[in-house]
Amino acid sequence: MKLNWKLLAAGVGVLAVLAMAGCGDSDNTAGTTKTVFTASNKYDGDLSNVTLHIGAASSKNAQGIVEAAGLADTPYKVEFHNLRSGSQVLESIAAGQLEAGCGSQIPPIFASLANNGGNFKIIAIRKGTTLNQELIVSAQQKDKIKTVADLRGKKVGYVKNTTAQYFLYKMLSEAGLSWNDIEALPMSTSDGLSAISTGDIDALASYDNAVIVGKQKGAALLRSAEDILSGDYYWYASLDTINDPAKHAALVDYLERINEANEWARKHPQEWAEFVAKESNQSPEEIRKRFEEGENQRKGRIAPIDEATIASEQDIINSFVALGALKQPIEAIKLFDRSFDEAVAKFKIY
Repeated sequence: MKLNWKLLAAGVGVLAVLAMAGCGDSDNTAGTTKTVFTASNKYDGDLSNVTLHIGAASSKNAQGIVEAAGLADTPYKVEFHNLRSGSQVLESIAAGQLEAGCGSQIPPIFASLANNGGNFKIIAIRKGTTLNQELIVSAQQKDKIKTVADLRGKKVGYVKNTTAQYFLYKMLSEAGLSWNDIEALPMSTSDGLSAISTGDIDALASYDNAVIVGKQKGAALLRSAEDILSGDYYWYASLDTINDPAKHAALVDYLERINEANEWARKHPQEWAEFVAKESNQSPEEIRKRFEEGENQRKGRIAPIDEATIASEQDIINSFVALGALKQPIEAIKLFDRSFDEAVAKFKIY
């Protein structure tokens, strides 16, 4: 496997590193305990001339885990590109720069509005944890704001067009509040962390390090989104990749390697944590703790598309229409390509 990673922007948190550790130069040392890989799906063609350019986004894509598990010796070439977001992954797919990539449920909604529907489809699901996606309240307000209903008239930061905006909308609705009942302030994760730490905002809907560090600095949990979010993260592929038999087969093989690598990490959490620690400022102990918390809540694996996934995507779309972020509804089913389902269904479920 050829590794050709672009550098992540500064400030990537440990949860992102958990997903992307080892995604640097090809001489990185993989884990000492290797996984024996036997593909569930056979392809009789030659894959040696295939190169998959894959984009990594968010904290749930588990790219480095393939190398750590000793599964990087693929019969095709893979060039990884670390990007800031699922939106950038989809922009790169639309431009013909990537064959495939991964990200959350939100980016494909807006990417599909581009010419040719964004030149992509969702082809598989990465089941993962919904922990560390939360609505937190500032240290200055935590004694006054005890419920979501108490946010009426308050300044609430959120990350626009992400799961954070979606779950904030759902939380407000559950509490009998509308979006207009709060002073909703869109901001980046880093700006949100700064604002919640200084008390410039009363509450923040965000994820990963923004909420973890925010609470370390005195903010308090108001409401977790763990029972609101589906835990589905998507694998996207270009239309050309979907329709090219060799690229299609290579991507199926690669996805199964990720599936097996996740099981390797569960069986070797300390080895995985030490591997990740080389690429982060966190200790192996802290990395292992967060990894096991997430896996105990919901095991990471690659799964085929199902009706629950499509229904979840439609609910997100409907929510963004209600928020005015989308001018008109989109049929969620049109975002998916199910030609990978049969092959992915053969992957082991651990």
